[in-house]
Amino acid sequence: MEAAPPRKSVLAEAQQIRCASELIELGARLQLLQEETSLSRERLLKLFKEVTGRSPSKGMLPYSTDWFMSWQPNIHSSLFMGVHQFLVQNARLSRIERIIKSYRLYLEQVEVSGEEPILSITRAWFLIRFMDAGMLQLKPCTSCGGHFVVHAQELYEDFVCGICRPPSRAGKTRRQSAATPPLPS
Repeated sequence: MEAAPPRKSVLAEAQQIRCASELIELGARLQLLQEETSLSRERLLKLFKEVTGRSPSKGMLPYSTDWFMSWQPNIHSSLFMGVHQFLVQNARLSRIERIIKSYRLYLEQVEVSGEEPILSITRAWFLIRFMDAGMLQLKPCTSCGGHFVVHAQELYEDFVCGICRPPSRAGKTRRQSAATPPLPS
């Protein structure tokens, strides 16, 4: 008769499955799941299909710090990082639990403001990796005092954020332009 596996490893696997399920529900890509859990690729594929009813997306992950610098993504990324930094300093959570909780709080804030989320869980995960690697950092705005995501190696003497100084076409999307009636002649 074979001995039962130690209780701790059974609990650890259950925690891994719970964590992976939460990430899948939030829209995580398979590569993120493989990196953050110790579950096998086959187990993750099966779990992904169980949770979503479909196979995971294929293709490369979005790997660029530049995406976080454009106007709306920067505002959303900075909001997410503010929440994440707060949890790092004040909550006793594992790294991945902080990411999940930060992302859920980000989604709540965006919903309350009536906006659509711009930041995906995968991009949020990459943002934290870029911050940890020293590729990105938070810089305070000299106008409002909020902290915003910027490239780490650039010089910022008098940094003003995209909220205080939005670009001239900020907020103008094709959908909004199509919905706006033309001005009378």
